[in-house]
Amino acid sequence: MRSKQIRRSLYLSGAAGVAASTVAAGMVLPAAMAGPSEAQQAGTGQDRARNVILLVGDGMGDFELSAARNYEYGAAGRLKMDAMPDRSTVTTYSVQETEPAAPNYVADSAATSTAWSTGVKTSNGRISTTAAADEDVPTSMEMAQEAGMLIGNVSTARLTDATPAGAMAHVAKRGCEGPAQTTRDCPQDATENGGPGSIAEQSIDLGVDVLLGGGADRYDQNILAGEFAGQTVAESAAARGYNVMRDADNLAEAQLPVLGLFAGGHLPTELTGAQAAPGGVDVTCEANPEFTDEIPTVDEMTDQALDLLDRSQGNNGAAKGQPGFFLQVEGASIDKQDHAANPCAQIGETVAFDRAVQVALDYAEAEGNTTVLVTADHSHTSQIIPAGDTDSPGATATLTTADGQPMKLNYATSPTTKSQDHTGSTVPLLAFGPGAGNLPALIDQTDIFDIITTALNLP
Repeated sequence: MRSKQIRRSLYLSGAAGVAASTVAAGMVLPAAMAGPSEAQQAGTGQDRARNVILLVGDGMGDFELSAARNYEYGAAGRLKMDAMPDRSTVTTYSVQETEPAAPNYVADSAATSTAWSTGVKTSNGRISTTAAADEDVPTSMEMAQEAGMLIGNVSTARLTDATPAGAMAHVAKRGCEGPAQTTRDCPQDATENGGPGSIAEQSIDLGVDVLLGGGADRYDQNILAGEFAGQTVAESAAARGYNVMRDADNLAEAQLPVLGLFAGGHLPTELTGAQAAPGGVDVTCEANPEFTDEIPTVDEMTDQALDLLDRSQGNNGAAKGQPGFFLQVEGASIDKQDHAANPCAQIGETVAFDRAVQVALDYAEAEGNTTVLVTADHSHTSQIIPAGDTDSPGATATLTTADGQPMKLNYATSPTTKSQDHTGSTVPLLAFGPGAGNLPALIDQTDIFDIITTALNLP
């Protein structure tokens, strides 16, 4: 049976694990990040945000950003997120399961999502549980809800995939997305064994106000024990008042709480094209016919999530000035198409994610009390190499950019017949809004937890 949650401060005071953040390692943060000021405690300081929007481009390292920028706008062009005023660089390592004091230099999305969601380093594959000890750690999303805020999770992947899961669930293995997988792979977490259930079950039990993405195949699995045994997770959500929808047609009319499941698995990509191949291929990107009108774009989901979460619009019957919200948005298939060495789909998803960033920035600029953070969970494999390179050992593809020039992308972290690997370099953090200024040049991913909780004045 899953052990009870431990407080983050207790974990940090123990001997287990690498220091959970650079704060714990002795780094002195600027005043805006070091902890709630007197003004913040009063809820009136300029570093206090009413809302936080965290946008995560999965696998979106600087090479992925450069490729998308070059392709869509040209070398001298700019992505929407490039206009954000504050920037830092983020280390992303995880820790080893059998030796939590030792780093693992190449992290997966489960460990990285856990890092910014809890402020605690864990091993690859874990969702907001500690390495070796398998103890739950409270997340910033849970803390925001406890403070009376609305919470939302948007993803172009399954809502139970690692990145969205880290904010709202606790399981020993990232694959324990539905009841069936949890029974098989995480018996200590299964409801029939007294555990909290799968990621899908926990997202509904937590009462996340807005859930928009893919993953119907997980939410349509039967719950095996407890009050809702015999019902699917989606049916149990409807029984608890969720508006459950399967296509984008009625999204604009949705009311809280909402569970939008727009695909059985991950949402299809917006663009498609040939995969990179040994010896190189020339690629022309096209609209993906599988991305139909029934599937919302990531910027449309972000826009609707903000409409639903914005109490000032009356959607929740609360007047402006009440506790705000915390929303996490993931552009998931930058990573998934990097794995597949598919440059068109990878670039298309980066550009789509950038549109979602613009939606968030437009909202924040209009409201004046919203912090927007844009980052990636880890770096990935694609590299821009000389267009005339003919002897790369990897799979390559050449695209024509907005400049009318060739750009060659190289994928060489794994054999071309297998999924390409993550890499271990730093990733960017871009910021706008209260509490976002004066970022250090280098932080750790766990420090994003501190930025979020400080901005929202969470305990």
